[in-house]
Amino acid sequence: MGRIVAIDYGRKRTGLATTDVLQLIAGGLTTVPSGEAVDYLIEYAAREPVELFVVGYPRQMSGESSDNGKYVEAFVKHLNRKMPDIQTVYCDERFTSVMAHRVMLDGGLKKKKRQDRELVDEISAVLILQSYLENVKYKGR
Repeated sequence: MGRIVAIDYGRKRTGLATTDVLQLIAGGLTTVPSGEAVDYLIEYAAREPVELFVVGYPRQMSGESSDNGKYVEAFVKHLNRKMPDIQTVYCDERFTSVMAHRVMLDGGLKKKKRQDRELVDEISAVLILQSYLENVKYKGR
């Protein structure tokens, strides 16, 4: 069983999160410049077994793709060309940034740390991964 890696792709930065090898616990991995994300994932998959990529897909409140959707789709095509043996699925990422800020506030982080956009992106990736894991668990019942 390999790890599941969640990706919160943005045009500047990409937040990454991963599970343990048993796919039970989601945890933050890092935030990388978006232009380096695929190379980072290739290196990570060479060190750790990766079974699945879960990519946050930006949607509007109506459910339609947001403007950033085309960039996420282009990123996923590039990722799939470079790593065709690892399956990629999309997960709705609506409200993850808002929830990430809430987690940081509830966790007692100081204002300066809550303004760290890289941390927000990493926490957003964790929330995407946690949402995916919960959906899979719920559907398995």
